[in-house]
Amino acid sequence: MPFILFQNKKIFYRIEGKGQPVLLLHGFAEDGNIWNKQVHDLKENFLLIIPDLPGSGQSEMLDGKCTLNDYAEVVKAIADEVVIKKNKKEATNLFSLVGHSMGGYITLAFAEKYPELLNSFGLFHSSAFADDEQKIATRKKGIEFIKKNGTEAFLKTSIPNLFSEQTQKERPELIAQLINISKNISPEALIQYYEAMIKRSCRTSVLESFSKPILFIAGKYDKAVPLEISLRQIHLPAFSFMHILQHSAHIGMWEESKLSSMYLRNFLKYVL
Repeated sequence: MPFILFQNKKIFYRIEGKGQPVLLLHGFAEDGNIWNKQVHDLKENFLLIIPDLPGSGQSEMLDGKCTLNDYAEVVKAIADEVVIKKNKKEATNLFSLVGHSMGGYITLAFAEKYPELLNSFGLFHSSAFADDEQKIATRKKGIEFIKKNGTEAFLKTSIPNLFSEQTQKERPELIAQLINISKNISPEALIQYYEAMIKRSCRTSVLESFSKPILFIAGKYDKAVPLEISLRQIHLPAFSFMHILQHSAHIGMWEESKLSSMYLRNFLKYVL
């Protein structure tokens, strides 16, 4: 698995497929494996770049307190290595960036600073709005729980709520699978993510100023990013594409994997 060095930390990523480049960012308490079903469905048409963000999967955690801008710079370093350097002779070195949940927050931070590098971006169960007071309080409670009980206890408490009631009843193995993927993330990394998300600013201006297509995928039963929040932002971009997964909560790439892949494929074929 290739890696870059960022602030002397190893940040791993994998590359699958061929074609125009698409970088997929996982969310909080996940790693790049969250996209495995989409990788299988999309790799024949696109060059997929899937990092483990710092502190997740095989990647080392960054030192100190971090902001979403720091994680966006990690994405820039990977893009420099995989897309820009390798496509020097191409007419364009633009790529598409799609982020799930916290990965969407990082996507917005990247698009704010480097819009010229993107031909599109997508928010998958994510939002440009800053946390409100209730959300901040919930995240702070999560930090205290993690400090007291550790990663695995936190995941067993929080992850089931990321799936719809239907999925919880009919496909409980998905919950166990996500806990298993994430259980090795250190408590310190989870807290670093939470603190970065708490500090993030509202980035609706990015949606308004970005002149290229933006994709939104929302879950009807999402409690982490409620549907009404997703619907409040879709009118802001000049070119907006919206899909609602009718049987999903916050992990639609697993709950409705084929439909999620189809929405991504159709959008990417349109813009790339």
